[in-house]
Amino acid sequence: MERLVRPARRLRGTVTPPGDKSISHRAAILNAIASGPATVDNFQRGADCLATLRCLRLLGVPWRWQGPDTLRIEGVGPHGLREPPAPLDCRNSGTTMRLLAGLLAPQPFFSVLTGDASLRSRPMGRVVEPLRLMGAEVWGRQGGSLAPLAVQGRPLRGIHYRLPMASAQVKSALLLAGLYAEGETTLVEPAPSRDHTERMLAYFGATVERGDGWAAVQGGQRLEGQRLRVPGDISSAAFVWAAAAALPGSRVVTPGVGLNPTRRAVLEVLAEMGARVRVEPAREEGPEPWGDVEVAWEEYRGEFDDFRVTYGY
Repeated sequence: MERLVRPARRLRGTVTPPGDKSISHRAAILNAIASGPATVDNFQRGADCLATLRCLRLLGVPWRWQGPDTLRIEGVGPHGLREPPAPLDCRNSGTTMRLLAGLLAPQPFFSVLTGDASLRSRPMGRVVEPLRLMGAEVWGRQGGSLAPLAVQGRPLRGIHYRLPMASAQVKSALLLAGLYAEGETTLVEPAPSRDHTERMLAYFGATVERGDGWAAVQGGQRLEGQRLRVPGDISSAAFVWAAAAALPGSRVVTPGVGLNPTRRAVLEVLAEMGARVRVEPAREEGPEPWGDVEVAWEEYRGEFDDFRVTYGY
């Protein structure tokens, strides 16, 4: 049976994007090792974030759903994780594998991180190498550059490490390991990457020093469980914004979108290309800024000489 798809003449309305995937991962992991129960609203229930939750359950972290996207986590504290009875299946989630590698390296037990065929072909050496410099025992295929990764937890020491490439996942893994390490762990990046982990660590009560292209954390700090709402995923919203900017007569509103400065350049690019972009208001509730974003079509100019993002306060 043939189906005919006709191009839309315009795009108008309100679209609520799902919770941000990167922030959902981190909210689950940090609440898991924090003290006390916590609730995460608007948690993204995609396959990657669910893989993180399943791994945390195998590590002894109780959690349950209190609604369609409200997650209740019972934090076990920094030393409450237990040896998993089976390999931790990260499915296709590189964030799950890399962040958990950093978290498991200092734990006093053995664990194995694996995933599907695609994840097992993705590079893991960029996180394994600095963890080994901290004193971790991590094995994997091809000298530790490919999963599965076997991790024998042991005491770690803080390091001063210059990342060869900007990577929020690697930086986050090393910050998690640094929470347990002796001394200070300082990370320097060649370019800024997403800073969700630094923001969330501070929100959970840790002291995180930050500067232009670097972050540092002192070992031995404890986290307190925090209720938070995950903002809408800006990467998902970007598709709708681009469509609205391209179709004459279009206007879309996306409420509650995350506006982290390391990720909102897409709005400036659309504005430079002639779209009308308005953020109202740019609220900050919890560790991340967020707001309602309106993108409307204006005649395409293609002149990259004028920023026209309007922030309403």
